[in-house]
Amino acid sequence: MTHRTQIFTGMLLSSAAALGVAVWLSTSAMREAMLSEAREGLLRDARLAAELLARLPDLPDPDLEADTLGRLTSRRLTLIADDGTVIGDSEVSREGLASVDNHNGRDEVVGARTAGHGVALRYSSTTGVTTMYAAVAVRAGPVRVVRVAVPLSGVDASVAAARRDALGGLGVALAVALLVTWLASAMLSRRLRAIAAVAERYRQGDFSQPARDYGGDEIGVVANTLDSTARALGSQLSDMARERAHTTAILSGMIEGVVLVNAAGRLVMTNPAVRSMLRLPEPSEGRHYLEVVRNPAIAEQLAASLAGRPKAAVEVELDRDHRRIYMASVVPVPAERGGGAVLVLHDVTETRRADQVRRDFVANVSHELRTPLTAIRGYVEALLDGASIDDEQRKFLEVIARHALRMERLVRDLLRLARLDAGQEPLEGVACGIPALVAAVEREMDPQIQARQQRVVTTIDPDAATVPGDPAKLHDVLRNLLENAINYSPDGGTIEITAQRRGREIEIAVADRGPGIPEADLTRIFERFYRVDRSRTRDPGGTGLGLSIVRHLVELHGGKASARLRDGGGSVVSIRLPAGAVAAGA
Repeated sequence: MTHRTQIFTGMLLSSAAALGVAVWLSTSAMREAMLSEAREGLLRDARLAAELLARLPDLPDPDLEADTLGRLTSRRLTLIADDGTVIGDSEVSREGLASVDNHNGRDEVVGARTAGHGVALRYSSTTGVTTMYAAVAVRAGPVRVVRVAVPLSGVDASVAAARRDALGGLGVALAVALLVTWLASAMLSRRLRAIAAVAERYRQGDFSQPARDYGGDEIGVVANTLDSTARALGSQLSDMARERAHTTAILSGMIEGVVLVNAAGRLVMTNPAVRSMLRLPEPSEGRHYLEVVRNPAIAEQLAASLAGRPKAAVEVELDRDHRRIYMASVVPVPAERGGGAVLVLHDVTETRRADQVRRDFVANVSHELRTPLTAIRGYVEALLDGASIDDEQRKFLEVIARHALRMERLVRDLLRLARLDAGQEPLEGVACGIPALVAAVEREMDPQIQARQQRVVTTIDPDAATVPGDPAKLHDVLRNLLENAINYSPDGGTIEITAQRRGREIEIAVADRGPGIPEADLTRIFERFYRVDRSRTRDPGGTGLGLSIVRHLVELHGGKASARLRDGGGSVVSIRLPAGAVAAGA
């Protein structure tokens, strides 16, 4: 069924229903009005007859009186005695009164006896037609109730005639409605076909023709709105197609592997690089990542990210034959953008190889330098112990000894960093007393402290007196921090060592009143060989690796090292260590 036929049928049926309801309501209202008029007339005649009968002290022939009053009122009139017996009826013969039923149970009679008057509408077995009855109580005399009745055949005939006239008008109205509905549906159908044709062009992606005005009525407003919306969506789809093409081109040219999965874990997009890295089957889009990703670490990262618990990037080995190492990182897609996750695989094989070569080179060179440096120091010390050198020679030998010692310390620090990088520094987890560690470091550094007339002030909170960790490594950490503060504090200055609890961590800080650290260098002082510009003006005798070793040792304990400026001048270098237990050999 076409839309036009639906509209035509609907409008026609609605018009017919409306006219039918109007006819029914009008005829029903007419019948009610006629019944109301008949009711009022019957009550009026009944009251008049009751008044006349009440004034007659004696009524020798009630049936004759009923016939007389019936002729005068042109109604059927019934006289009822106190016991309900019919003693007179204008339409029943005198002989037939004996066969008339007792009327005490009739509704109108009951109403007359209880309320003074009563009206009822029912089928009359005497006359054979539907009749309206009105009864009124009589105040005195042998007649106690007067009832007047009128058949409703006239009312029904009038209503039927009115209904016939209304139905005739209904037929004419329906014919007019049929014509108007046909014309309206034809015009509406033509407009809808035009709108549908434009929509079909838009569906096929044709937006070349200019927009048209569909009018200012409701359909026109809707059509104009849909037209502008469709054009806006078409423009957005074109932009999205261009952006998707650009994205595809970018992903295809990337050496990193990229996988996009939706919230259900199914692959949405992959680039050629990742298909080669993970050896994904073709086609892989639409399949669950567990079906195609064989690496447990990558699958675990994707699962954690989809569950809202993203993990840090991990290194994975995907090609065991060629020992290719990749850094796998997963970033969740926000829920408002559809959810899911993006996996990025970056080939770090060459970087890790270069880093390993560097570590091996540093370790090997440092190891090879220890033997000649030990020999140099031994021969210099032997020459210094001799008595056959003058003061200038002694001065030169002391310079050689000092720099040889510094070179030896540098080699030792480089070797230790190499071991830390290689994970060759085992961690012994025991309860370490911070006061004892600080006291041991002070005793060890006491010659340098006394030489510069400095003072160390220690403040350790009772709830921060013990920390789990490796005593030897924490001793090295504190020694490097104190040595750094001694080197950069002025002669006669005060160095403060504090330990306090910060939530689930214990913070140990070493503060000095030295030249301080520029704010731009605060995040770099833990890099190897890095020194701030202000410290380059003089040589404190360090290797430039002490704070880097501190950072590595603290991170080995699961902590963090940081530096900040101190109010009033100077700097504060602090470490934060977990207050919980540290597993041995971690």
